[in-house]
Amino acid sequence: MLQSDAEKLLADNDVRFVLAQFVDIHGVAKTKSVPAHCLSNVLEDGAGFAGFAVSGLGMEPHESDFMARGDLNSLTLVPWQPGYARIACTGFVDDKPYPLDSRHVLERQLERLRERGWTFNTGLEPEFCLFQRNGNGELHPVDDSDTLDKPCYDYKGLSRSRAFLEELVGSLQQVGFDVYQIDHEDANAQFEINYTHSDALTSADRFVFLRMAAGEIAHQMDMICSFMPKPISSRTGNGMHYHMSVVDEAGTNLFHDDSDKRGLGLSELGYHFLGGLLHHAHALCALAAPTVNSYKRLVVGGSASGATWAPVYVTYGDNNRSAMVRIPYGRLEYRLPDAGCNPYLVTAGLIAAGLDGIDRKLEPGEPQNVNLYNYTAADCQEQGIGILPQTLNQALNELEADTLFRETLGEGITNEFIRLKRNEWIEYNRHVSAWEVERYAEFF
Repeated sequence: MLQSDAEKLLADNDVRFVLAQFVDIHGVAKTKSVPAHCLSNVLEDGAGFAGFAVSGLGMEPHESDFMARGDLNSLTLVPWQPGYARIACTGFVDDKPYPLDSRHVLERQLERLRERGWTFNTGLEPEFCLFQRNGNGELHPVDDSDTLDKPCYDYKGLSRSRAFLEELVGSLQQVGFDVYQIDHEDANAQFEINYTHSDALTSADRFVFLRMAAGEIAHQMDMICSFMPKPISSRTGNGMHYHMSVVDEAGTNLFHDDSDKRGLGLSELGYHFLGGLLHHAHALCALAAPTVNSYKRLVVGGSASGATWAPVYVTYGDNNRSAMVRIPYGRLEYRLPDAGCNPYLVTAGLIAAGLDGIDRKLEPGEPQNVNLYNYTAADCQEQGIGILPQTLNQALNELEADTLFRETLGEGITNEFIRLKRNEWIEYNRHVSAWEVERYAEFF
């Protein structure tokens, strides 16, 4: 988008303020409201932030400001907030891209692909739950009638939350999201919105925008839209599956090959990229499942509906939704990430792992086209199938031990991520939960 086109967009829609928006290390949106006539300042110099005040930027109070410079290609209206637009920003400090800004981390990995003449396309499938708080402050489904044991695709559940879903989808469509389906998912009060894939940077920007939209539209309706990985212990969690392909300058999908002897439509390049994902799976888990709560979703076992749908098995398969990577013919679906992840860091990690697989010609082995949820630990060991980390601490140990991510994403942001998440783990372990009080207060 040209700056003149941007200024026309703002004028034609009576935009008074532009939200200069970036994310912290957790992927949470941070903004400043900038008067619309100051857009050029955001593009040239950036909106200034005290970096010490933001999680994961690794800055001290005495250091230079963190300057968020806008990417004109991301400028959109904010339909649920009339008179506002939003522009996604990359962080600069002392006039240089800041290495602990996660959007910049992704941009660096995308540049590695561009040097080969490639573009990385992703299609994200975010899941979320709609709640309200009762008089005790406890979360419960907005729709009290949404109580089925197997509510997936239920018409009543979808219909009774349509006011929120229609408002959200309408807002997304207004700014160019090609939404093609909405459904009730496998947990009560859980939904998924699907929209067409795009280049990886746009996909990450859009996911942040979607969380902004869903959170505020729900708030306006006296609801809570939760992207928490596992809000209900007995139900499936909120995932965010990544569909991936690499295309060349002509737009040809380089992962696709009809001559694939395994019948999955994957090229040699696609298999090597997949090999990288499997080889680095345990370390990637820390980025894709970045909270203590994430590992309540990534469990071996079932849920009230019969399956968790979460991929704890380090393998791949054809149409196998129990594997970490599913192969929709000619592309990859990475099923590990949850809806609470930082999409910039996850995507950057996937590229780093995939390129390592390509450069080292890593082989993924044979596909597993069986229901892995029925496998015992002994079955997995016999088949050589690894199990993903079962706690955040285990995943951080794996990330710390895998040197690839320090070398590619950057030592600074990798260390900062590990430091903050170690603190989260310590804080969690020191917390006394209601379960503990109920179990032990009079036990002895």
